Amino acid sequence: MKVTIIHKNSGIDKSEYKMYDKFIKYLQKDYPLKRDLTIIFLGERVDGMTTGSRLPHKIKVLSGNRMNRDILRTVAHEWIHEYQLDILNREMGPDIGGQNEDEANSESGAIMKKFEKAFPDSEERLYE
Repeated sequence: MKVTIIHKNSGIDKSEYKMYDKFIKYLQKDYPLKRDLTIIFLGERVDGMTTGSRLPHKIKVLSGNRMNRDILRTVAHEWIHEYQLDILNREMGPDIGGQNEDEANSESGAIMKKFEKAFPDSEERLYE
């Protein structure tokens, strides 16, 4: 499974790219996907998205004017949705509440805490 990362005026400093790659590899380890995935970091909202959106095998994440930790939590949230569909074969369900949304919210928060403990050298940069 391959992850393609695209930056469209993302506002993410290039010096942070390694941390983002490390985080995505961390996600792949605990939530492996079958199919290739594209993650697009956007400096501005598009198509009515809030902080993130997911189409099959494509994640869009708002990255402009946000802390690295918040951006990565959004990546984790949308990744969990991809996992729910790709691996668990679930229907998407409601956008507010429901098993998938509640699970994506709680898991993405837990993933961030585990990542911070696993990689304490990244903690300071997460809050930039």
